[in-house]
Amino acid sequence: MRILIIEDEKKLALMIKRGLTNEGYHVECIFDGETGEIAAETGNFDLILLDLMLPKKDGLEICKYLRKKGLSTPVLMLTAKDSTANKINGLDCGADDYVVKPFSFEELVARIKALLRRPSIIVPEILQAGNLKLNTRTREVTWDDRVINLTKKEFSLLECFLRNPNQVLTREQILENLWGWDYEGFSNVVDAHIKNLRKKIDRCEKESLIETIQGTGYRLKG
Repeated sequence: MRILIIEDEKKLALMIKRGLTNEGYHVECIFDGETGEIAAETGNFDLILLDLMLPKKDGLEICKYLRKKGLSTPVLMLTAKDSTANKINGLDCGADDYVVKPFSFEELVARIKALLRRPSIIVPEILQAGNLKLNTRTREVTWDDRVINLTKKEFSLLECFLRNPNQVLTREQILENLWGWDYEGFSNVVDAHIKNLRKKIDRCEKESLIETIQGTGYRLKG
């Protein structure tokens, strides 16, 4: 699950990112409203944590814009203003829920999980390709009930493919989804991780489940 944090308090944003990453989410942080709005509209996130007071463009404007564009991604508003009027304004602009600062990390996680359980955005608990199964709740990968141990990145990479079966994913798309849009490393990190993933999931297959599409990227045979 990909979460976008739009929050100008960098210390708070990075603290939340660290905690959510430990919970198994892929998290990106942006610290101003204009850049955050672009990322929210184009980044294919599963949930957005949106601060109310932001430089360049505030959270209410961003939320209203995203809903006008038809984006249904859940928005959890972060606000230091706890008046009823401010909460109503946020919900009227399209936010799905709000949490008032200061808040406990446990409360934030509970709110996030509640939003991600809503039927309109729920992800299947079991993702499958042939005899290969990935459990999004327990984070377990099995082949005919034999457990396959993956690193966090390998798990996220496999989940990305299983959520997009038979679709060609470019190296750039994979980098953006797993390492973030601001990743400055080498693109061959994708090839290295796919090589390691293949070694673990292709032991019982004559052909690799993940195809190389020359000059483009990779595709999982669904």
